[in-house]
Amino acid sequence: MSELQPFRGNILDAFNTYHGEGPTYDPATDTAWWFSIGNRELHELNLSTGRKTVHALPFMASVLARIDGDRQMIASEHGIHIRTIATGALELVTPIEADKPHMRSNDGRCHPSGALWFGTMAKTDEDRHGAGAIYHVARGAVTVLYTDVSIPNGICFSPDGAAGYFVDTMENIYMKVALDPATGLPTGRPEVFHDGRDADGGIDGSVCAADGTIWNARWGVGEIHHYDRTGHVTERYKLPPKQTTCPAFIGRDASRLLVTTAGEGFTSEDLKADPEAGYIYELGVTVKGVFDASYAP
Repeated sequence: MSELQPFRGNILDAFNTYHGEGPTYDPATDTAWWFSIGNRELHELNLSTGRKTVHALPFMASVLARIDGDRQMIASEHGIHIRTIATGALELVTPIEADKPHMRSNDGRCHPSGALWFGTMAKTDEDRHGAGAIYHVARGAVTVLYTDVSIPNGICFSPDGAAGYFVDTMENIYMKVALDPATGLPTGRPEVFHDGRDADGGIDGSVCAADGTIWNARWGVGEIHHYDRTGHVTERYKLPPKQTTCPAFIGRDASRLLVTTAGEGFTSEDLKADPEAGYIYELGVTVKGVFDASYAP
């Protein structure tokens, strides 16, 4: 295991988010977006001006992608919605597990083809084991990719769209699967990319860089891990909060890394010990990022 590097970044948003998740960045507007899942909120931060806006949502949501200059896609506990940016109006266009009130969406990301991968999981621990699934959504067509998933995470794709990555954080074995670059659908069986069972913390959200390496948030230990293309950890960076959740490439050249964190399950005493739980950070290292693909409705 590589040596743990001290935190060298800065705070982008000093707010104790209950469960920061699903960060993404729109280079056209220099805006970062993320969710506070349990609070049913969509957070918006313009990096040029520092202006922060919080949008209330009528549901738990966890994945956002740009469609065009006027619209966004949101994956929620009810399915896929189209959001009008100017008004915040929401339209449910593809119901998925909308008849399962004990379930919600979790990690997800758009494939370079414009298709969406996203996972679902139970809202409570007692219902969680094997309750979720990972879906592929392309222009309204829904394909179930993997079932019996407890906590779907780590979803990202190689820049050429030929490989996909995912993990069940409860199992902590990061998987890689060959994909059809034109559709984002698997063409083979998943294989082990990284076995994380012997390390502390859980494999959480990830992004794949321009060189095919992966940046991953490690839940429970407050770390960001950098994997090479063979799945070996080459760098580890410490962040102040324990519950790091997901990274996203930001900046006009995608050379910076935003990291969301969470204060989920914390008591007032926990927050005294971990006062920056839920804050949003910039890691403070130069990366070779790739902007998230737009969703093709």
